[in-house]
Amino acid sequence: MISVRPSWDEYFIDIVELVKKRSTCLRRQVGALIVKDKRILTTGYNGPPVNCKHCMETGCLRDELNIPSGQRHEICRAVHAEQNAIVQAAYSGISVKNGTIYVTAQPCVLCAKMIINAGIEKIVFKGDYPDTLAMELLKEAGVRVVKFEERHEHYTPL
Repeated sequence: MISVRPSWDEYFIDIVELVKKRSTCLRRQVGALIVKDKRILTTGYNGPPVNCKHCMETGCLRDELNIPSGQRHEICRAVHAEQNAIVQAAYSGISVKNGTIYVTAQPCVLCAKMIINAGIEKIVFKGDYPDTLAMELLKEAGVRVVKFEERHEHYTPL
Protein backbone atom coordinates (compact mmCIF):
# COMPACT_ATOMS: atom_id res chain seq x y z
CA MET A 1 0.00 0.00 0.00
CA ILE A 2 1.35 3.40 -0.98
CA SER A 3 0.53 6.30 1.30
CA VAL A 4 0.20 9.87 0.10
CA ARG A 5 3.11 11.97 1.21
CA PRO A 6 1.92 15.21 2.81
CA SER A 7 2.67 18.54 1.18
CA TRP A 8 4.97 20.89 3.12
CA ASP A 9 1.97 22.90 4.32
CA GLU A 10 0.17 19.74 5.48
CA TYR A 11 3.34 18.59 7.25
CA PHE A 12 3.79 21.88 9.11
CA ILE A 13 0.08 22.17 9.97
CA ASP A 14 0.20 18.66 11.45
CA ILE A 15 3.18 19.68 13.60
CA VAL A 16 1.49 22.89 14.76
CA GLU A 17 -1.55 20.83 15.83
CA LEU A 18 0.80 18.87 18.11
CA VAL A 19 2.49 22.06 19.40
CA LYS A 20 -0.86 23.51 20.53
CA LYS A 21 -1.37 20.58 22.89
CA ARG A 22 1.24 22.16 25.20
CA SER A 23 -1.05 25.16 25.74
CA THR A 24 -2.48 25.68 29.21
CA CYS A 25 -5.13 28.19 28.11
CA LEU A 26 -8.59 27.33 29.40
CA ARG A 27 -10.38 29.03 26.49
CA ARG A 28 -8.50 28.19 23.29
CA GLN A 29 -5.37 26.17 22.60
CA VAL A 30 -3.28 27.70 19.83
CA GLY A 31 0.01 26.57 18.33
CA ALA A 32 2.44 28.37 16.02
CA LEU A 33 5.46 27.33 14.01
CA ILE A 34 7.87 29.56 12.09
CA VAL A 35 9.56 28.08 9.04
CA LYS A 36 12.10 29.37 6.55
CA ASP A 37 13.39 27.42 3.55
CA LYS A 38 11.37 24.37 4.68
CA ARG A 39 13.25 24.35 8.01
CA ILE A 40 11.55 24.76 11.38
CA LEU A 41 12.97 27.76 13.23
CA THR A 42 10.77 28.00 16.34
CA THR A 43 7.49 26.89 17.84
CA GLY A 44 5.13 28.56 20.27
CA TYR A 45 1.88 27.92 22.08
CA ASN A 46 -0.28 30.16 24.23
CA GLY A 47 0.60 30.17 27.91
CA PRO A 48 1.93 32.43 30.66
CA PRO A 49 5.37 34.04 30.69
CA VAL A 50 8.28 31.91 31.93
CA ASN A 51 8.15 31.20 35.69
CA CYS A 52 4.55 32.44 36.00
CA LYS A 53 1.56 30.34 37.01
CA HIS A 54 -0.57 28.75 34.32
CA CYS A 55 -4.24 29.58 33.84
CA MET A 56 -5.01 25.99 34.84
CA GLU A 57 -3.70 26.95 38.29
CA THR A 58 -5.08 30.49 38.60
CA GLY A 59 -8.26 30.38 36.56
CA CYS A 60 -9.17 32.66 33.68
CA LEU A 61 -9.98 36.29 34.47
CA ARG A 62 -11.48 36.80 31.00
CA ASP A 63 -13.87 33.90 31.64
CA GLU A 64 -14.75 35.21 35.10
CA LEU A 65 -15.60 38.61 33.58
CA ASN A 66 -17.49 37.05 30.62
CA ILE A 67 -15.26 38.80 28.08
CA PRO A 68 -15.96 37.69 24.48
CA SER A 69 -13.29 36.08 22.34
CA GLY A 70 -11.02 38.62 20.65
CA GLN A 71 -11.40 41.32 23.32
CA ARG A 72 -9.38 42.63 26.28
CA HIS A 73 -6.16 40.71 25.55
CA GLU A 74 -4.32 42.89 28.06
CA ILE A 75 -5.90 41.19 31.07
CA CYS A 76 -5.00 37.69 29.91
CA ARG A 77 -2.06 35.95 31.63
CA ALA A 78 -1.08 34.15 28.43
CA VAL A 79 1.35 35.14 25.74
CA HIS A 80 -0.10 34.20 22.35
CA ALA A 81 1.40 31.32 20.36
CA GLU A 82 2.61 33.61 17.55
CA GLN A 83 4.19 35.97 20.07
CA ASN A 84 5.94 33.08 21.82
CA ALA A 85 7.32 31.77 18.51
CA ILE A 86 8.67 35.23 17.57
CA VAL A 87 10.10 35.84 21.06
CA GLN A 88 11.73 32.40 21.07
CA ALA A 89 13.48 33.29 17.82
CA ALA A 90 14.71 36.60 19.28
CA TYR A 91 15.84 34.86 22.48
CA SER A 92 17.90 32.41 20.42
CA GLY A 93 19.20 34.99 17.93
CA ILE A 94 17.32 33.52 14.97
CA SER A 95 16.03 35.76 12.18
CA VAL A 96 12.46 35.05 11.08
CA LYS A 97 12.61 37.63 8.28
CA ASN A 98 11.06 36.26 5.07
CA GLY A 99 9.73 33.25 6.97
CA THR A 100 6.30 31.64 7.07
CA ILE A 101 4.29 31.22 10.24
CA TYR A 102 1.82 28.35 10.58
CA VAL A 103 -0.92 28.89 13.16
CA THR A 104 -3.92 26.88 14.32
CA ALA A 105 -6.08 30.05 14.36
CA GLN A 106 -6.15 33.33 12.47
CA PRO A 107 -3.85 35.81 14.26
CA CYS A 108 -5.31 38.60 16.38
CA VAL A 109 -4.36 42.24 15.77
CA LEU A 110 -1.58 42.15 18.40
CA CYS A 111 0.03 39.13 16.78
CA ALA A 112 -0.53 40.53 13.28
CA LYS A 113 1.45 43.65 14.20
CA MET A 114 4.30 41.52 15.58
CA ILE A 115 4.29 39.28 12.51
CA ILE A 116 4.49 42.34 10.24
CA ASN A 117 7.34 43.94 12.19
CA ALA A 118 9.24 40.64 12.45
CA GLY A 119 9.39 40.51 8.65
CA ILE A 120 7.40 37.31 8.29
CA GLU A 121 6.09 37.25 4.73
CA LYS A 122 3.41 34.54 4.85
CA ILE A 123 0.83 33.18 7.28
CA VAL A 124 -0.88 29.82 6.89
CA PHE A 125 -3.67 29.44 9.42
CA LYS A 126 -6.29 26.83 10.11
CA GLY A 127 -9.08 28.22 12.31
CA ASP A 128 -11.00 31.47 12.27
CA TYR A 129 -10.77 34.26 14.84
CA PRO A 130 -12.99 37.36 15.15
CA ASP A 131 -10.51 40.10 14.25
CA THR A 132 -11.04 41.99 10.99
CA LEU A 133 -8.50 44.70 11.85
CA ALA A 134 -5.76 42.05 11.95
CA MET A 135 -6.63 40.95 8.44
CA GLU A 136 -6.78 44.54 7.19
CA LEU A 137 -3.32 45.34 8.58
CA LEU A 138 -1.79 42.16 7.18
CA LYS A 139 -3.19 42.95 3.73
CA GLU A 140 -2.00 46.57 3.93
CA ALA A 141 1.50 45.41 4.93
CA GLY A 142 1.68 42.92 2.05
CA VAL A 143 1.82 39.78 4.20
CA ARG A 144 0.41 36.81 2.29
CA VAL A 145 -2.38 35.18 4.28
CA VAL A 146 -3.62 31.72 3.36
CA LYS A 147 -6.32 29.68 5.03
CA PHE A 148 -5.44 25.99 5.17
CA GLU A 149 -8.16 23.77 3.74
CA GLU A 150 -7.65 20.34 5.24
CA ARG A 151 -10.08 18.19 3.28
CA HIS A 152 -9.28 19.42 -0.18
CA GLU A 153 -5.51 19.56 0.30
CA HIS A 154 -5.41 23.05 -1.16
CA TYR A 155 -5.47 26.58 0.15
CA THR A 156 -7.78 29.51 -0.28
CA PRO A 157 -5.84 32.77 -0.67
CA LEU A 158 -7.44 35.62 1.27
